[in-house]
Parts: sequence; structure tokens; C-alpha cells
Amino acid sequence: QVQLVESGGGLVQPGGSLRLSCAASGSMFSFYRLGWYRQAPGKQRNLVATITSSSSTDYTDSVKGRFTISRDNAKNTVYLQMNSLKPEDTAVYYCNRHPVTWPWGQGIRVTVSS
Repeated sequence: QVQLVESGGGLVQPGGSLRLSCAASGSMFSFYRLGWYRQAPGKQRNLVATITSSSSTDYTDSVKGRFTISRDNAKNTVYLQMNSLKPEDTAVYYCNRHPVTWPWGQGIRVTVSS
């Protein structure tokens, strides 16, 4: 069973940057389309960005031009570089396949506040 471990979150001021990482156990990682999701307090979990096995990417409108998703198949890891962060980016961030099929990890909290 695949296990997902997210890391790299924290508290950052508006306009700052963070890089999230998500390490996955198990094989065949490179075959899958992956996604980053986020859940703000009191709201549902939403898709933020995806990356295919050939590294084609897509983003929700609110993060286009600010966030970059990437992957390192040799390390079974997917990344989310987040720049120009805004308070509305505050959420718990998760990675998973897209569509979701793996058990969720614990997520990583990102707080954007001055």
C-alpha cells in the first residue's frame, strides 16, 4: 500500500515562498498522474495542480503563474514550489494521484500571515 509523506510547510509572510515535497512509497510511481490538493479551514479539499507521467502540468486558476509542480521519479517525490504566497493560500496541502486512489497522507500545513 502506498504511503504519502508531505513536508516543507510552515508559516510564511505574504509574498514569500515555500517548497513542498511529497514522498511516496511503492513502485510504479513514474507511471501515474499526480496532484497537489489543499484544504482550507472549514472548506472542502480542492485540486491545486497536476503533473502527468510525461511532466505536463496544469493548475487551478488561482495559483497559475505562482505555483510550479514538478516530480523526481528516481526519488518517488513530487514537489510544489509556491511563490508570491497570499493569505488565501493558507491550507493543509496534500499530494495524491489524480484522480485520487491512494490513502491520504497526513498533509502539511501552510500558513500565510503577517
